[in-house]
Amino acid sequence: MNPTIAMITFRAMLGRRRALLLLGLPLILLVLAAALRITDYHDLDTSANVLQRFGLATLLPLLALIAGTGVIGPEIDDGQIMYILTKPIPRPVIVMTKLAVAYVLVILFAVIPVLLTGIIMAGNTAQITSAFTIGVLVGGATYSAIFVALAVVSRNAVAIGLLYVLVWEILLGNFAPGAKSASVQQWALSVTDALTEASPVKSTVDLPVAIGLLVLVTALGASFASMRLRSLSVASAE
Repeated sequence: MNPTIAMITFRAMLGRRRALLLLGLPLILLVLAAALRITDYHDLDTSANVLQRFGLATLLPLLALIAGTGVIGPEIDDGQIMYILTKPIPRPVIVMTKLAVAYVLVILFAVIPVLLTGIIMAGNTAQITSAFTIGVLVGGATYSAIFVALAVVSRNAVAIGLLYVLVWEILLGNFAPGAKSASVQQWALSVTDALTEASPVKSTVDLPVAIGLLVLVTALGASFASMRLRSLSVASAE
């Protein structure tokens, strides 16, 4: 990890319009949790549904999309990435630094809000808050790797990523049996399911399979982004 690249990336992410989205989305979730708590509509089933539908299935992938594409996509679009590529910094170090920044942003703006939402609504009844927090934490790493890789591959990463999130992860990932097994959301939900006794939390993917896929896809995303950066530098030289 390169501290200089990390600092520049953090400054760029938190100083752009993306910062408003990073703050706005979790704020909506927290307001919803507070409203349900005030109206005394926060039983275990409701809390589990809010944490799953709005936290794990919606907030997490959207925040990861904003963070993952934002840490490197704009630099590729305006050509600034070539300045970094001319430095004697290994491509994997650049990718891992960008990925680490994206993951820290996911922790700050998705994992922590989910933790606070769970505390507001249910405390830690049936370990539901800690389970969803860990589920979002592990799912966030995989989503970040996917979207960083997508940003390196395509200039339309945001549009493609948004389509993927809305159609595959949110729509098909919740309702289509076949798609559930290939959904990051369901893999993260499997981890959550293993950590809580709450009956509403159910995953269709076995835990060992889910953990293996989370690790595999995260590693593949980081590796593919590194290889693609090498091709960018070669193309620039030619």
